[in-house]
Amino acid sequence: MEEPVKALLRTSLCVALVANVFLNLTEDGGLRLALSICAGVVVLGSGAGLWMLRDPRES
Repeated sequence: MEEPVKALLRTSLCVALVANVFLNLTEDGGLRLALSICAGVVVLGSGAGLWMLRDPRES
């Protein structure tokens, strides 16, 4: 059951990282700031979820 969740978290982490890099290349504005904040929250949430689901021997 954990493997599909880990795959989803890894995918969302990668997509959010790519989106954040892309957003940093665009022009400034309120929409860019809001999307960058959302991408950052997804990165932090995905990272925390993956950290919590790690095996004890992975630490």
